[in-house]
Amino acid sequence: MASFNSSMRGGRGRKFKSEINVVPYIDVMLVLLIIFMAVPQSNTPNVINLPNAEKSALPPDDFIQIQLKPDASLSIGVAGKNSTAAQDLPDRTALLRALRVLHTEHPEYPVLIAGDRDSKYDEVIQLISESKKMGITRVGLATR
Repeated sequence: MASFNSSMRGGRGRKFKSEINVVPYIDVMLVLLIIFMAVPQSNTPNVINLPNAEKSALPPDDFIQIQLKPDASLSIGVAGKNSTAAQDLPDRTALLRALRVLHTEHPEYPVLIAGDRDSKYDEVIQLISESKKMGITRVGLATR
């Protein structure tokens, strides 16, 4: 017992820990994370400002016109000086076949896609993509 008492009285007291307590930092980080998740963003992503379309300086004289109507019907024809009657087509594959035929007959004519305001955006983009795959370099959109 004497040795135990002498070691306690020897001047050595408690040891201090030399570690950093990270628990308060984790608490602060979690609070900040919750705040940033709960606060709504200042700009709403569903509002899109689309650019205004202006008329081109010189519209083409003759062009192949594809029309997408709101009832999902499609039509294609040549418009301009050498215009032909637009033919209504039942589906997209028939439209692409007719576009390929018109493009081989008139390879210099650009393609103008007139999509109705209520038609799907995806339909218009798919038509542009298919026209580019056929080798048609001049594809445009009809605007008012």
